[in-house]
Amino acid sequence: MSDTNHSTSDDTAKHSTEVNTSTSQNSKHDFMEDEEILIAKMHSLVGNRWSLIAGRIPGRTAEEIEKYWTSRHSSSRR
Repeated sequence: MSDTNHSTSDDTAKHSTEVNTSTSQNSKHDFMEDEEILIAKMHSLVGNRWSLIAGRIPGRTAEEIEKYWTSRHSSSRR
């Protein structure tokens, strides 16, 4: 019975690590509401100068912000 519990514990730890990894990967791409508002305000001021906008949002790259912006606003341009 001890072997069964040990195996389950290992499986649980492995699953927990997988969930944490996938959650951190997803959360990196999810933007908080305050970030979205700041991006919109900055874009209205400086346009497509993604590096300037990224400089105001710690932990975000210009590429991430550009990808976010184009994915959210590309359909409104058409």
